[in-house]
Amino acid sequence: MIRVFLLDDHEVVRRGLADLLTSGGDIEVVGESGSAPEAARRIPALRPDVAILDARLPDGNGIDVCRDVRAVDSSIKGLILTSYEDDEALFAAIMAGAAGYVLKQIRGTDLVDTVRRVAAGQSLLDPAITTRVLERIRNGVEQPRELKSLTEQERRILEYVAEGLTNREIAGRMFLAEKTVKNYVSSVLAKLGLERRTQAAVLATRLLGQRP
Repeated sequence: MIRVFLLDDHEVVRRGLADLLTSGGDIEVVGESGSAPEAARRIPALRPDVAILDARLPDGNGIDVCRDVRAVDSSIKGLILTSYEDDEALFAAIMAGAAGYVLKQIRGTDLVDTVRRVAAGQSLLDPAITTRVLERIRNGVEQPRELKSLTEQERRILEYVAEGLTNREIAGRMFLAEKTVKNYVSSVLAKLGLERRTQAAVLATRLLGQRP
């Protein structure tokens, strides 16, 4: 049996998914939640084969949950289920170690097949999407000397700082906790030898503005 955990803030959606997944006889739903923090606590304890995670929740998001769960137990496969086709979310999902990213418009039979394939160890991320993400990472090598000490994630944080976004706004864009963003900003300042956020914004605007 394939063990599945469901995270979605709508009970009717969870019930529908549970009925759909269990109808084939080879999948069982071992747990469900409508809360991101609760799911992040319960999933490692239940050890499902696949966690189906709603990308956007009132108290968090499935991408953060995927990252947190896989940090505890990398054998648990994360499948992000979302209503929105969003490059930033796709990028975040891949960086969080998700095995798949599917839209809620997917046909029921296709979703069941996706769960089976993810449980079997396949990655169902669109190759074109993966290529775009790898291209972004590769492009990070061709960057101003001052920014080469930054990780890809820190560089993206710096770009958002340059745009004038707050930590909360950056957290929303990147599907991270606000505290995590604050830590990233502190790391960026330290690596660049700066003391204030405004200094980082000015430096980033100057350096990134030199890009072709």
